[in-house]
Amino acid sequence: MKIADVRAYPTSFPVPPDASVVLGIGRTVKRDAVVVKVTTDDGLVGWGESHHGRAPGAVAHLVNTTLRQLALGLDAADVVGVWTRIYRMQLGSHGMGAGTSIAMSGLDLALWDIRGKATGWPLYRLLGGAARPIPAYAGGVSLGWQDPSALVDEARVHVDAGFRAVKLRLGDTPARDLERVAAVRHEFGPSLVILTDANTGYSVTDARVALPGLEAHGVGWLEEPFPAHDHRSYALAAGWSRVPLAAGENHYTRFEFTRVVEDGAITILQPDLAKTGGITEGLRIAALAGAWKLPIHPHTSMTGLSMAATIHFLAAIDNGGYFEADVSRGNLFRDALTSSPYRVDADGCVTPLERPGLGVEVDEDFLAKHPVIEGPSYV
Repeated sequence: MKIADVRAYPTSFPVPPDASVVLGIGRTVKRDAVVVKVTTDDGLVGWGESHHGRAPGAVAHLVNTTLRQLALGLDAADVVGVWTRIYRMQLGSHGMGAGTSIAMSGLDLALWDIRGKATGWPLYRLLGGAARPIPAYAGGVSLGWQDPSALVDEARVHVDAGFRAVKLRLGDTPARDLERVAAVRHEFGPSLVILTDANTGYSVTDARVALPGLEAHGVGWLEEPFPAHDHRSYALAAGWSRVPLAAGENHYTRFEFTRVVEDGAITILQPDLAKTGGITEGLRIAALAGAWKLPIHPHTSMTGLSMAATIHFLAAIDNGGYFEADVSRGNLFRDALTSSPYRVDADGCVTPLERPGLGVEVDEDFLAKHPVIEGPSYV
């Protein structure tokens, strides 16, 4: 079962004004993704997702050139061997580049999809897990900056759908952020879990002002107040309240997570399987975190491929936490590119799909009809 072909498809669609969300990194104008297809010499096809990295054409080109040449002819079942070859020949010897880590993630997910299809097993079972309910929160590109009453109305839709946890977008000003959090807390009471994400939009001063108020409102975590590399600011902020600091979607491979864990400031770890090196590396990061008794609450990427893979992954690790359910309006990568990746039950939980591999089908016509749109995703 040799790798006969690797192809990445960069894909985009514009976000209409009524579905645009404003958050700490700007206002959404389009959605991007990179879908990776791997074909074996005996005809099996696996699908994976590489995060767009805000440069989907560049990420796809890296997959279609360098990574393709490194992977062709290798055993498709040898996920560790393929990962190691790319690490040795590209990632490790040229620095811990985010581009290569993102690109190889989609290839790795596709190979795990092939392994599941070859055995006839769903991915969670192949990973040693069980089909169990995974708590989910309403997240994705949603619940952004807006009038508090409008935010309450948006949150109500998701609470009524069964979610028992939501993630609100911060990074505006501490005063306006706290006003929005207070409105949601007042409306839904103490039983709703409120998580927050500043999308790297805070200064150290902003975080110092906001954190005591977030603690007073019973917030479950503050995600990415600062850029991933700003270790000193995280260390400072960790002592300003009892609200845990969360990060990880912009940390790559176990090597970067090692410093995060050892620093001790960030205690909610959020690797993204479409960014940090795929499932193969995600399992290593989970094991590292488990040795320190830290939970894994993965960041979820753009398409149904990443969403389905993340649920399988959470069902197979012993320190898994929330699944980030994408509830953004009009996400064609969730609703049209793939078959349905998950369903939220009345208890606010999801369960892994039972079909072999990742368990989702890909509409290749969608990829042909939605070529990459160059330019920024946020303005």
